[in-house]
Amino acid sequence: MLLDPLYMILIVVGMALSLGASLMVKSRFKKGKETPIASGYTGAQVAEAILHDAGINDVTVHEHQGFLSDHYNPLNKTLNLSPDVYRGRSAASAGVAAHEVGHAIQHAQNYFPMWLRSAIVPTANIGSNLGPWLVIIGIMLGAGAEAAGTSGIGRSIAILGVALFAMATAFTLVTVPVEFDASSRAKKQLQHLGIVRQGNEADTVSSVLTAAGLTYVAAAINSILMLMYWAYKAGLFGGRRND
Repeated sequence: MLLDPLYMILIVVGMALSLGASLMVKSRFKKGKETPIASGYTGAQVAEAILHDAGINDVTVHEHQGFLSDHYNPLNKTLNLSPDVYRGRSAASAGVAAHEVGHAIQHAQNYFPMWLRSAIVPTANIGSNLGPWLVIIGIMLGAGAEAAGTSGIGRSIAILGVALFAMATAFTLVTVPVEFDASSRAKKQLQHLGIVRQGNEADTVSSVLTAAGLTYVAAAINSILMLMYWAYKAGLFGGRRND
């Protein structure tokens, strides 16, 4: 099955989408690093300023090694910024730092899509790894049962696999509004606090954050395509598939 031409096409499409989005982010971030902000804030200072303005006092800002490894950890309430962002005084650094603070604000305000994403993480992790194998095992058992002239549980196992993988797809779908909402909050806060000026600075921030958001859109599209593939193989549409 792993040599199925349709499967290989979807893999290539997924890789192309991911690579294209990743290259766009790196390109726009590199360009954004060349756009200084008049306020002169570092990414760390941007994060601290927005946290203070939002009345969030229990989130700490740390420097985190790695290129564009920036993230907010809701478990220990830490904002982890890569060196380029933490120390940078550019529109790109300000945008990324503000975006991560956007997640901290979402957490503090119990933003429902963020809560939902966190709730389905365990099932999504299981589904992304185990789901496809259950579909394959189900198809094999189903084919064996048909050859023997008996009814087996293969189809039920395959459907279970699809259902589990659907949770992984749901995670990628919920992530999209979470990320774009964080970017929207970031741009508003940067303008509200006067950290970024209208014009080239604000446009650069928007460009970087939009590119970053598209990486999650690409991941969601890829997951939807794979979910449709496994559903097709499980015989949920297009007829029973035993190959």
